[in-house]
Amino acid sequence: MHPLRIGGLVALVVGIVLVVMGYNASQSFTEELAESVTGRYSDETTWLFISGAACVTLGLLLAVFGKKH
Repeated sequence: MHPLRIGGLVALVVGIVLVVMGYNASQSFTEELAESVTGRYSDETTWLFISGAACVTLGLLLAVFGKKH
């Protein structure tokens, strides 16, 4: 397997972990309380979702379209 594809799979797994961490953070009592008062999630939770989505996207692109040799 080409190193680009391996890197893509690693990025995909890291992205999934970050999205799950963001989801878990968004379901905490303090986060739900802050979201109900301010109408938005904390910066940390938002960045977990954004970075997770970016890693998942990059990982999928590298894993699918990475060099085949």
